[in-house]
Amino acid sequence: MPEPIMCRSLGVAGPMQPGLFDLEVPELEDGAVRVATRWSGVSAGTELAYVKGTDPGFTSFRDQDLGVFVSGRASRAFPVRAMGYMEVGEVVESRRDDMAIGMLVAAAYGHRSEHVLTTSDVVVPVPDDIDPLLGIYLAQMGPICANGLLHVAAEFAPGQEIRLGDGVRGRNVLVTGAGVVGLLSALLAQLHGATDVVIADPDPQRLAVAENLGLETIDTTTTEVWHRCKDRWRHGPGDRGADLVLQCRGKSVVLHEALQCLRPQGTVFDLAFYQGGAPDLRLGEEFHHNGLTIRCAQIGRVPRGLADAWDRQRLAAETVALLRARGDNMRAHLVTDVVPVLEAPDALVALARRERSTTQMVLDFSLQS
Repeated sequence: MPEPIMCRSLGVAGPMQPGLFDLEVPELEDGAVRVATRWSGVSAGTELAYVKGTDPGFTSFRDQDLGVFVSGRASRAFPVRAMGYMEVGEVVESRRDDMAIGMLVAAAYGHRSEHVLTTSDVVVPVPDDIDPLLGIYLAQMGPICANGLLHVAAEFAPGQEIRLGDGVRGRNVLVTGAGVVGLLSALLAQLHGATDVVIADPDPQRLAVAENLGLETIDTTTTEVWHRCKDRWRHGPGDRGADLVLQCRGKSVVLHEALQCLRPQGTVFDLAFYQGGAPDLRLGEEFHHNGLTIRCAQIGRVPRGLADAWDRQRLAAETVALLRARGDNMRAHLVTDVVPVLEAPDALVALARRERSTTQMVLDFSLQS
């Protein structure tokens, strides 16, 4: 029997104890490819939830059939040996006719040095005309943001032949949160013809990144966002505010602010993850009196009825279009940290302790042993 191939995987042994684990790489079967990871993007919100132990899976279990979380029964426990969902790998062994050795592909399989991708995985070839490091956005993060715009299109321009920009084109868009999800969502809204796009955040570093990407910003530490939106976008008597908000910060107080910023009968399209619940959300005020809507727009579901037309590959193709249009600027300003994978555990602890800040951290697997 040949010796199994082993890989290094970034995980978490316990609260505030990230580290590298040795995992066995599955054998290659027909239709599969083995990849050696080149780069892996860190989703700070998701990964820090594991590092801190705040992910809901540690305290509850999601019943897939009923679609509810049941408390008192954990679905996840330490150690977490793998996490992450933004990888670019080089094919080093292939049993697929369409994926040759040496080809770069994007997939979502975690911060592992090697992995086997099967026919059930979403695998996106990285085009030659984009920066290969930006391929981290193709399989998951970019489609998350494109799916947000798809929900806007389904809400404002329903039909079977929906194009991604149908909902934002000609509209005034507020984006709350200048993290990676917010920045990519704002750039997509710009690309697809929104009349006006403004992004709001309290973090000066993130605001600087947004401005370097050509986005207009609101510093929420010095400006009431709702007041700025009501002054900026006037549609008629008693009709002021954003046409829609892409809400990308996982804080309920920000969701409440997003509701305040809308014009009557506007919609918040929510891409955020609220680890701490929603204690600051007030539904008896603007939400009720202005007839507003909150629409969850998560990557697990495209709008009802559009699954056949809009699969993950099509959402990835929309991400490719964004990278072709804005990739140089994104590489220069959005990717703020490229970290050797061996330094990743210390980097995650520093992020969790707020001793370090980042917009997009990328792990470089060329420096690992």
